Amino acid sequence: MRILGIDPGLRHMGWGVIDAEGPRLRHIANGVCHSSGDDLAARLLSMFEQLDAVIATHGPQTAAIEQTFVNKDGAGTLKLGQARGVAMLAVARAGLTVGEYAPNSVKKTVVGVGHADKRQVAHMVRVQMPGVVLAGPDAADALAIAICHAHHGGGGGLAAALAKVRA
Repeated sequence: MRILGIDPGLRHMGWGVIDAEGPRLRHIANGVCHSSGDDLAARLLSMFEQLDAVIATHGPQTAAIEQTFVNKDGAGTLKLGQARGVAMLAVARAGLTVGEYAPNSVKKTVVGVGHADKRQVAHMVRVQMPGVVLAGPDAADALAIAICHAHHGGGGGLAAALAKVRA
């Protein structure tokens, strides 16, 4: 199962593509979409077009995205939600199912600690995918989201393998 992980952001949207075959994970690609444009609408469109190109290039079969967490900056949370909506639109347009994961759930799955920092997440992504060259912290987070999806059954990963054993 080919999985696209997305770390939504208005200026930088991380993405990572992995293949999951049972409990085995293999890195395919990762990168960061950088918004461009003079206003919010143009920036959102640039993100959509870039993510749409990633989907067309790598042909994922499913996707996973980080849930928006509400913080003290309501306007910032709203803008992040709009970027997340653009990502969800690109995924839906491609006909993909999408899993949504809380940031703490992703960190707990990949690092073992729900409040891990970005360096710890990147380190554990490198441990699970030896030789991977990360395009940056946003790309590392996106790969972590894809790994989380694989382990929670979205990619036919560990959860699916355990279900087969129990059946």
